[in-house]
Amino acid sequence: MSYQSQLRPGSFDGTTQVITGGGSGIGRCIAHELASLGAHTVLIGRSEEKLSGVSEEIRADGGHCSTYSLDIRDEDSVRDTVGQILAERGAIHGLVNNAGGQYPSLLEQTNSKGFEAVVRSNLLGGFLMAREVFTQSMKSNGGSIVSITADNCGGMPMMGHSGAARAGMENLTQTAAVEWAAHGVRVNAVAPGYILSSGFDTYDPAFLRELLPGFRESIPLYRLGEEAEISGTVCFLLSDAAAYITGQTLRVDGGSSLNHHSPLWRPAPSHNKKVFNGFHRRNKPQVVTELEAEGKL
Repeated sequence: MSYQSQLRPGSFDGTTQVITGGGSGIGRCIAHELASLGAHTVLIGRSEEKLSGVSEEIRADGGHCSTYSLDIRDEDSVRDTVGQILAERGAIHGLVNNAGGQYPSLLEQTNSKGFEAVVRSNLLGGFLMAREVFTQSMKSNGGSIVSITADNCGGMPMMGHSGAARAGMENLTQTAAVEWAAHGVRVNAVAPGYILSSGFDTYDPAFLRELLPGFRESIPLYRLGEEAEISGTVCFLLSDAAAYITGQTLRVDGGSSLNHHSPLWRPAPSHNKKVFNGFHRRNKPQVVTELEAEGKL
């Protein structure tokens, strides 16, 4: 079985697509879909073990990829790595700024070290990657950049550090789209809602068991999303079909950004049961599997 992408086979033949945070979760899914469509995928992350695991999966499925282990918050490492990729591949046609992370914390309990760490991961790292890919490759050859942000409409209670960083990335996306358009570079972002990603496994299980069952109560489509539903949007934005789209943030969230706990309206089970899950190697988060078995999700 192979990835069941909705894009035309061979859509990315002959291209090099760089995915940060490619060792797990949404980044892993995006790397698989791009590879299935003919791209040479370059996986970037901090865990060499995770990167190797995903690269083995892609090669086993007949795809092509390479890996680089680094911290994207380190300016010299980013500059050197982009140079190495170009020495190997000649050009970078697409960049997916997916790497990032956060932890639950009220603002009053967040210290400067924690706040800065999240901002550096979710904003600075993406900026450094985009700047180096642009200056070293796309300024001369064009290309497309897609950054993964988050649903930060109306703030992000318990995630204020991440909300600030993601809002910054959305604004940075707009600025880069204007400044780099003349060079044939498109810059967009995707803001996922609640997605059934392995990222859930990084949180305290007790914390998620308490919160997850209530998540869908704020989603008009009354369900959580799939990694493949984010990947399909990213691949579309990277593709030629999106040639006239730049500076935009596409919200893939089942409508959750439209309904911030209105006291006048509450979502109900949706008659639209359609779910897109083309990822043949999907790993459901353990806590989700448990809650489903208990009939709580």
